[in-house]
Amino acid sequence: MKDSTGISMSVIRRLPRYYQYLTDLSNNGIERISSSELAEKMGLTASQIRQDFNCFGGFGLQGYGYNTKQLANALAGIMGLDSDFSAILIGAGNLGRAVAAHLFSEQNGFKLIAVFDSDKKLEGKKVGKFSVMHMDALEDFCRENKPVTAVLCVPDEAAKEVALKLDSLGVKSFWNFSHFDISSILPNSRVENVHLKDSLMTLCFLIKSDMEKNKEKH
Repeated sequence: MKDSTGISMSVIRRLPRYYQYLTDLSNNGIERISSSELAEKMGLTASQIRQDFNCFGGFGLQGYGYNTKQLANALAGIMGLDSDFSAILIGAGNLGRAVAAHLFSEQNGFKLIAVFDSDKKLEGKKVGKFSVMHMDALEDFCRENKPVTAVLCVPDEAAKEVALKLDSLGVKSFWNFSHFDISSILPNSRVENVHLKDSLMTLCFLIKSDMEKNKEKH
């Protein structure tokens, strides 16, 4: 599957991993690395890495490899990590508070500008530097501030109504922590799903498989 840029989504989804690895290497004083060395660290092949980078023009020099800091900076530019796209967060429960506190503290392309919740009891409560606003204020806020992205930390049963409301207010991209399939009702929106339970169940399956294999050996 390809994005509208013509680049494979699998390549796009590897960019953050490349960026994190290269940033860590640079911060640890490693100035350059070959595609083979990077491939070994990331569990990929050197040819795969070269093919991925060639989608964006290629960066390495033959016989030298990649300058870790320069390549990390180049990837940050490609991903738009200096963009500060405005984002609002819907759902100020435990998950929403954790997301607001920890995932917007670094430069990642987005700037959180407001937190909303439908619970009147949470109105005015602090989530980081933000006072929680009631959903009644959402329409006026969106029309005045025109947020680009909404982070949905709401129950599955509320996600559809919230997404449709946001779409009507001009929000066309979503970081979705619910299990509701927003793309099914808003096919032209950008949706990135974060399914934490799915990830945990995947881990459960892998552990169970390992245990069954060990039993067979004995």
